[in-house]
Amino acid sequence: MSTKEETPADGDKPQTSSWKDSIYNPRTGEFIGRTAKSWALILLFYLVFYGFLAGMFTLTMWVMLQTLDDNIPTYRDRVASPGLVIRPRSLDIVFNRTDTKQYGQYVQHLENFLQQYNDTVQEKNELCMVGEYYEQDDQEEKKVCQFKRSLLRQCSGLSDTTFGYTEGKPCVLVKMNRIIGLKPRGDPYINCTAKRESPLQMQYFPSEGRFDKMYFPYYGKNVHSTYVQPLVAVKLLLTKEDYNNELTVECKIEGSDLRNSDDRDKFLGRVTFRVKVVE
Repeated sequence: MSTKEETPADGDKPQTSSWKDSIYNPRTGEFIGRTAKSWALILLFYLVFYGFLAGMFTLTMWVMLQTLDDNIPTYRDRVASPGLVIRPRSLDIVFNRTDTKQYGQYVQHLENFLQQYNDTVQEKNELCMVGEYYEQDDQEEKKVCQFKRSLLRQCSGLSDTTFGYTEGKPCVLVKMNRIIGLKPRGDPYINCTAKRESPLQMQYFPSEGRFDKMYFPYYGKNVHSTYVQPLVAVKLLLTKEDYNNELTVECKIEGSDLRNSDDRDKFLGRVTFRVKVVE
């Protein structure tokens, strides 16, 4: 008996899968293993998820911004008491009083710094009540009290354009750093001493080296843009015996609740500089 090999009909050929089916399978309609409905649900989930995260972030930022003030920082890393600085901007003032080139840099620095204190500029500001804080909580743009450079008298650079450097009796300007809202109690004034056995004669301008309360408080540069700090000028009355010797001078703010003796900060309420006049 003979046998015949049965061959499958064309329609019964075994179906084989290829690597292309893993990308798109035409029989099931799957793309990368998922149907269109499955991909749509995944896309919808991530749209809702990331939309929720974006909404939470936006809400958090909005709430945080409501707590901020454009003029006063919420968190201030500065100390409550101001530091002291001097002008000219040097802690070592060394010069020959007969050599204009040596002290010319100090004179020019003082002149440039005092331009904002010129009487013609300050006359545009307010005449304030002496001895009283100038509080302006109800005003958006804060006004400024006058501080004319003529108040510095012999250290104003008006009558003596060399600020005493040509005669060997230099002037040094002392000012406090700005602190928003600062209202020093008492009657703050500058007191300078030379670190030596015999005292050094000095003159203070304005009288007694006082910072008047009318220049406080300061409201920040956004609303107090033309504000200038009050100054105290110290004229060092050096004699010929003082020439060619380095003198260390320390200036402190006294008469108030402002700190001036913190060993961790040498500029908190005080400043130390050296002066040497060569002849």
